[in-house]
Amino acid sequence: MTGDGPVVGQAAVDQLLEVLDLEQLGAASFRGISPPVGPQRVYGGQVAGQALVAAGRTVDPERYVHSLHGYFVRPGDPAEPIEYQVENVRDGRSFSVRRSVALQHGKPIFFMSASFQRAENGLDHQAPQPPDVPGPDEVPTMADRLARYPERLGIWSIIPRPMDVRYVGEPGWVRPGDRPADPYQRVWMRIDGKLPDDPLLHACALTYASDLTLLDSVLSVHGEVWGPGGVVGASLDHALWFHRPFRADEWFLYDCWSPSASGARGLATGRMFTRDGRHIASAVQEGLLRRVGE
Repeated sequence: MTGDGPVVGQAAVDQLLEVLDLEQLGAASFRGISPPVGPQRVYGGQVAGQALVAAGRTVDPERYVHSLHGYFVRPGDPAEPIEYQVENVRDGRSFSVRRSVALQHGKPIFFMSASFQRAENGLDHQAPQPPDVPGPDEVPTMADRLARYPERLGIWSIIPRPMDVRYVGEPGWVRPGDRPADPYQRVWMRIDGKLPDDPLLHACALTYASDLTLLDSVLSVHGEVWGPGGVVGASLDHALWFHRPFRADEWFLYDCWSPSASGARGLATGRMFTRDGRHIASAVQEGLLRRVGE
């Protein structure tokens, strides 16, 4: 953090790497911290990424994570360390399954099941990426977007930003009335620096990123926005499937849409594609969504 604004670029990436580098307390227990500057509650992508780090450190590195399913049960306190307890559910010939629980003050704030698989060959197909989406160099940067809405800066003006995030359409935090209804929320993303060549670390970074804009797609259907004059919300659960090898420090398109919203909850789905069109991951999340003041 400097007096000129938030930590960005490689400095922010290095800070993220520190957050993901858990302290090992025992064979299956770890401790994580939050960034020194952040929101009032722990960002969901952070705790999910850290839970995956903990789980992955108990698995043979020749087995790669292919799916995770997690529930957010309590808000996390960023001022307090988070303890992660990992249960070895099963080690089979091809798959390993782990349950990772994040604890603060002796109570779970998040729990996750994650499955890891040794590399195998098999059938291979994918649905095509969406056509005619402008590339990351053809859409505004986050700095360009934020400059148009100084009154909406809020936490964005001080938190570290390890991700380069470029919205194809309007973000969920623009002024009320400035966001047309759109069935899709599409965003280009990448880690804004260089990551080590560790597949687990790239999977954890992608997990971190996957919670950033997914629920925006629920609001996008209605032309709604976050914050004053709009909606407040929180992630309830999160599922992620990893399909093909990737690097989280290279551009990927996060193509999100919402099939349903009701009962103050919204369901969001997302697909991630590399610039050359490879489908690398899929995400599904349900969130709590309430109008401000309700």
